[in-house]
Amino acid sequence: MAEKLTINQWAEEDRPREKMMLHGVGTLSDAELLAILIGSGNTEDSAVELMRKVLSDYHNSLNELGKTTVDELCHYKGIGPAKAITILAASELGKRRKEEEGKERKVILSSRDVYQYFYPLMCDLPTEECWVLLLNQAFVTTILPAVCDLVQRMIG
Repeated sequence: MAEKLTINQWAEEDRPREKMMLHGVGTLSDAELLAILIGSGNTEDSAVELMRKVLSDYHNSLNELGKTTVDELCHYKGIGPAKAITILAASELGKRRKEEEGKERKVILSSRDVYQYFYPLMCDLPTEECWVLLLNQAFVTTILPAVCDLVQRMIG
């Protein structure tokens, strides 16, 4: 069986950090970006290969990966609590960045605008929630979140 190369043995332009420095962050795959965060893999897999396996198990969806737990990520050889927390913290940062974009955009002109505003706020909620969106005459938003059980108490 051929021995696998470590990232340090890869061509410099193929290593995630160097690739990012040479060509920009947009050239890296999701697995390469996550590999930079976790820093190392395990005895069988480089950090990039490990993250490819993890992403594959989550249907190559960062959204699905972001909904997992520390315990679930710790089932992978080479991922302990510190690396799992790093992955989930990065996911949360991405979500918050998206929320900030939504907050900057206060004018609602279509149902698509409503979706783009609410999706980052609600995509990872463990339970359904009911939210109220109020618009003034200039279509500027005011949002009032309300948990479904509160609504049920009001109408039940």
